[in-house]
Amino acid sequence: MKYLFIFTFSLLASLSSLDVSSAKHTTKQPTQVNFSDTFKKTKNLVLGVYLNGELGQYGLKLNQQTNDGLKHAISVTGFEAKAKTTQLITAPKGSDFNQILLVGLGDKSEKLAERKLQELGGSSVQAAVKTFNSNFQMAFDLNFQDAAQIAYGAKLGSYYFDKYYTGEDRIKHLKDIHFVTSDAKAAKTFFKEQLNPLANAIWYTRDISNEPANIIYPESFVKRWKKHLKGLDNIKITVFDEKDMLKKGMGAIYGVGRGSKRPPRMMVVEYSGGKKGDAPVVIVGKGITFDTGGISIKGSNNMWNMKFDMSGAASAIGTVHALAGRNAKVNVVGIAALAENMPGANAQRPGDVVTSMSGKTIQIRSTDAEGRLVLADGVYYGDITYNPPLLIDLATLTGSASRALGKDYAAFFTRHDEFADRFIAMGKQTGEEVWHLPLNKNHFKAIENKVADVMNSGPTAPGASAGAAFIGTFIRETTPWVHLDIAGVAWNEKATDLKASPGSTSYGIQLLNGYIKEHFEKK
Repeated sequence: MKYLFIFTFSLLASLSSLDVSSAKHTTKQPTQVNFSDTFKKTKNLVLGVYLNGELGQYGLKLNQQTNDGLKHAISVTGFEAKAKTTQLITAPKGSDFNQILLVGLGDKSEKLAERKLQELGGSSVQAAVKTFNSNFQMAFDLNFQDAAQIAYGAKLGSYYFDKYYTGEDRIKHLKDIHFVTSDAKAAKTFFKEQLNPLANAIWYTRDISNEPANIIYPESFVKRWKKHLKGLDNIKITVFDEKDMLKKGMGAIYGVGRGSKRPPRMMVVEYSGGKKGDAPVVIVGKGITFDTGGISIKGSNNMWNMKFDMSGAASAIGTVHALAGRNAKVNVVGIAALAENMPGANAQRPGDVVTSMSGKTIQIRSTDAEGRLVLADGVYYGDITYNPPLLIDLATLTGSASRALGKDYAAFFTRHDEFADRFIAMGKQTGEEVWHLPLNKNHFKAIENKVADVMNSGPTAPGASAGAAFIGTFIRETTPWVHLDIAGVAWNEKATDLKASPGSTSYGIQLLNGYIKEHFEKK
């Protein structure tokens, strides 16, 4: 009987660790974008129209086929075609379509910025899905680069995390988009080489971040990203398990993960697309796959969204995926510091002291200030191993940053203020904006401790700045370093032009891809 009990217990323990949800629900592939210079057979058309009804070549062609019927229909509706406005019309007699959704492109003489083009593409595809479901094609008379930017925005704007819907009437996923434009060959090439790799990386990052914590935990995070990175050139992946962490003295990340049956991991992805020997840019992401707060347990309200506490790690690896996907001429390392913060019997306690990889000791004041702990070992490892020309960390770190800046900006901190203007400019360009907050000697002094070298919580300094100072303590002062607190911007319940689904925003990938491209890539 004793052996039967042990067998039954072991079997139940094994079953409890299975991802039963994943067996029934498969992850969908990113929406595919096809380019052509001719219409295909569909019932519905999305047509770009310039201000006051001015038509491009495809509109003119339809207008000719319908004996000025298209211009008449536009005039009757009073559609002004201001940028991002839409108007549904019945297709005039003589065309091959049933309905046409007009999309305003604004004044033809005014050049739209890349971000505006992308938002136009996203809003257009969302309006088309709402109006037609999936039976449509899109036609825009634009130069090939602008057409590719609109297509990129349409792909991102079509994103919807509908994996766990069971009814066909609730499926939101759009399998493909047929995009008609004059220089289709050039648009396809530009899109394939520069924009589609970025869009796919964003798609995968959103999927991983949106998954529930019973599906994505440290080990499965690694497994999922290994699958996505497979086949990309110049990629090397190293994974440290809990035994490796103990050997390397990574007591900070290990201490966070020890309370969960899901052991911690550190995933290191090296992309070597630049000159051999050049030090890589290092991006370290906070990867708390679920955060209960540990022994310092959180309140139950909205705890469900703590699955997004690994968003920094997802975006760190997602950025490397984007760079590798477009064969960027640069060396970059992404580090995901992964743990699940649970109040298990083996969990660390407030008052405990742990020793980080750097040798510095940390008194645990709150087990809910765990993100800075996993990053302490992550940034130190990245700094001393690679001697980077720039070290960036991404973390959903503090409620203070979220309350101060809301959903509009990530909090930006650095000891090297020359980076501030560059990141602010790139944030405006990519739509992933940052706001520079202070970091000074008083913030570093505030985390000093009478029991250990530093403490992870409880200082008198402002929360976001104290969190930044804690991370900076484990990075050499000579290393160029930027800390992005993305607590307010990592997820959003509202849809945007570039995200139809509630949930992950994949914040940071476009910002860092753009920054690295401008300042580090070999031309």
